[in-house]
Amino acid sequence: MIFFVTGAAGFIGSNMVDRLLREGHSVVGYDNLSTGKKEFLVDAFSNPRFLFVVGDLSDKNPLCDAMAGCDFVLHFAANADVRHGLKHPGKDLKNNTLGTFNVLESMRANGIRKIAFSSTGSVYGEADVFPTPENAPFPVQTSLYGASKLACEGLIQAYCEGYNFEGFIFRFVSILGERYTHGHVFDFYRHLVANPRSLPVLGDGTQRKSYLYVQDCVDAILLAISQPNGHKVSIYNLGTNEHCQVLDSIRWITKHLGVSPDIRFSGGNRGWVGDSPFIFLDCTKIRSSLGWQPKVSIKDGVLKTVDFLAHNPWLFETCV
Repeated sequence: MIFFVTGAAGFIGSNMVDRLLREGHSVVGYDNLSTGKKEFLVDAFSNPRFLFVVGDLSDKNPLCDAMAGCDFVLHFAANADVRHGLKHPGKDLKNNTLGTFNVLESMRANGIRKIAFSSTGSVYGEADVFPTPENAPFPVQTSLYGASKLACEGLIQAYCEGYNFEGFIFRFVSILGERYTHGHVFDFYRHLVANPRSLPVLGDGTQRKSYLYVQDCVDAILLAISQPNGHKVSIYNLGTNEHCQVLDSIRWITKHLGVSPDIRFSGGNRGWVGDSPFIFLDCTKIRSSLGWQPKVSIKDGVLKTVDFLAHNPWLFETCV
C-alpha cells in the first residue's frame, strides 16, 4: 500500500513513516519543514520506497500532485501550539482547518477514499465526565486549537457522508517519546539544563494530565486502520488508563536528572487560556473492540522523552 503522510518530518509523523517502511509499505511524506526536522527522516531517506516532498497544505495544486497514486492518507500536519494560539488566531484556521479541507479536496481529485486524522482530546474542552468517552457532549471550546481540530473532524465526517470516504479520527492525549520537540517535558528539561537551580512552571502544578508514548500511539492507529469495521467514520480516544499531576512529572524529571530546583509557579490553576486543568480520556472503545493496550506508562514515557532530549542537544538550537 502507498501511504501519504502529512507532517511526515514531525514528531508523530516521522515515527509513523519509519514504522510503515519497516512493515513494507511505500510512503510519500509531505511537510513544509516549519517545525518538522529532516533529521528525523534519516533512515527513511535511505529507503527506496520513501519519497519526500517539501510542500505546504495551503498550496492545493502541489499537494494534489504529490498525492497522486496513493491509497491512504495519514494526516498529522497541524499547528500544535495551543499555548500561544491567541497571539495568532488565524494560524489554527489556516494550518489546521483550511489545510484539512485542502487535503480532503486533493483526496477527492485523486480518487483516494481513506483518511486517518490526528485530532485531540482538547475538543472536549473542560469536560464534565471523567474519564471522558467519545460520545461525551461537547462543551464550550476553550482553545482555538481545539476548535480548529473539531472543525476538521466535522469536515472529514461530511466528506465521508457526501463522497463515500472512510475516516478514522483519533483524539489523542498529549504524546511523548522520541522526536518530541515541544511541550512541558521539553520546556522543563531545557530550563533545568540551563539552570538546574530554578524551574518556572505555568500553573500551580496541580493540573492533571494524561500522556501516551508515541509508539503506543502508532500501534493504535495502525491497528485501527487495518481492521475496517464498515463504518464511514470511526472515532477513537487514545490515551493510557492513568493520569498524573504536573508536579508528578516534575518530580520524575528532577530525580532522573539528579537536581533539586526551586520551583516558581505562575498562572493559578492553569498555565494559559485553554489549558484544561484535567484531561483524562476513556479509551474503553478501542480496547474492547480492537484489543489495543498501551505498553508504556506515563512515568516511563516521560523518562524516555528526557533520555531522548539528553542524547539530542541539537534540538534546542532548532526549536524555539
